[in-house]
This record gives sequence, structure tokens and C-alpha cells, in this order.
Amino acid sequence: MENTIKFEKVSFAGRMKSMLKVDFRRMFKSKLFYILIACALILPILMTVMMSMMDGQESVNQQTGEITIMEGPENAWQNIGTLPGEPLGGDEIFMMCNINMMFMAVAVFVCLFISDDFRSGYAKNLFTVRAKRGEYVVSKTLSGFICGALMLIAYLVGSILGGAISGLSFDLHGLSAGNIVMCMIAKIFLMLVFVSIFTLISVAAKQKAWLAICGSLGGGMLLFMMVSMITPLGSTIINVALCAAGGSLFAFGLGAISKVVLKKTSLV
Repeated sequence: MENTIKFEKVSFAGRMKSMLKVDFRRMFKSKLFYILIACALILPILMTVMMSMMDGQESVNQQTGEITIMEGPENAWQNIGTLPGEPLGGDEIFMMCNINMMFMAVAVFVCLFISDDFRSGYAKNLFTVRAKRGEYVVSKTLSGFICGALMLIAYLVGSILGGAISGLSFDLHGLSAGNIVMCMIAKIFLMLVFVSIFTLISVAAKQKAWLAICGSLGGGMLLFMMVSMITPLGSTIINVALCAAGGSLFAFGLGAISKVVLKKTSLV
């Protein structure tokens, strides 16, 4: 009786599950991941407390003698967005330095996470014996998306803690808690757009992490100014739906382009 060896074909779902398992294990064991989450949590606390301590301080222009009075935050939600119809103190700074910075900060994780694969030779070995390009792109996009979503949540927690420590108001000025929840969900879905862009640039740059980060920051800035308009504090289910649809379209479209880039270029 002849012994025959049968090679079982691994399905897409099986390969995808294996790829995600490996990437999530790597992500949750990565020091960079926890450093970014910690920064997202601590940054709004430091900003809020420091700006509150500087509230009312005067600075004098030595040339003109003009006196400028520093205005600190008056509401804890300024770290998340601008409240409707209320030009609050220190709002100019918080309009730029707020939770939306996390959309750019996640670029560091995505770029370093992917470049490490090519620098170590892991990607070349992976495509040879284990996974296909499509699964790789999907896995990296989902990993970056989870990291970005956790950074947004950490920033929200830090903003609440910073506001409580500084004794700021939590008045929503006519909005409801549901609007805040919708705002955060919309931002989380919108994160998929940015992560898809960063993934495409990273697989094109491969082991050149510096090039991937510079390109990602430049590409992300093209959409960055639209984030506050698409996901305001007064977000509704419409904002959530638009961000979910946009995130899905970008993930599918740019994911397909990333797959082509991996197929058409050298892996080293």
C-alpha cells in the first residue's frame, strides 16, 4: 500500500486569522504601542493643567509695550472639539492641539510597524511561505486601526481627567452625551481613512521608516484640517455613517493599491 502525502490548502479565512493573530500579538507586546497610548493619555492632562495654571498671566512686548493676557481653557471638552456658539478662552490653541492630533500620531506606529517587517526580512519570508499580499495589507490596516482607536479613547479619558484636575466645567452648552459618543465613534471610523493612507505609503517605502513617516505626515495633512468639520462635538448618526462609509471605501481602495505596490516592487 502506497503512502501519499496530501497538502491541505489553507483558506483565505485561515490565512487571515493566522496573520491577524501574529500581528496583534506583536502589537500588544510592542513597547511603541504602549508608549503611544501613554502619550495619548498624558498629553491632554498636561496641556489642560498647564494652560489652566497660566490663565490670567500677563506678558509684555518689550518693543511695543503691548500687554497680552494668557487665557486658559474654561471647558473640559475643548480638548475634543469646539462647543457650538461659545468662543471659550484658549480656544485658538486647542483648535489645533486637540484629540485630532492622534490621527497624525498613529502614523508613527503604522510606519515603524511595517518598516520593521522589511528591515528584518520578516516580510519576504512571510510572503514566501505563509501569507499573500492582500492578507498582509488587511492585517496591517486593522492593527493600525485598533491602535488609532485606542489612542483616541485614551485621549478622551485624559481630557476628562485633565478637566477634573483643573476644575473645569463639563457643561455641554446644549449638546447631549449622545453627541459626544457619536463624535468619538465618527472619529474612530475616520481613523480608518488615515491608517489606509499610512499603510499605502509604508508598504511603498518599505524598510525606509524615515521616508514612510515623512510621506505619511505629508499625506495626512491634506485631510487633517477636515477632521474637525467632519466629526464635530455635535456629531449625529449622519456623521457616523459618513465616516464609516468613507473609512470603508478608503480601506478597500487604498488596500487594493497597496497590494499592487507589494506585487510590483522588490521586497528588499
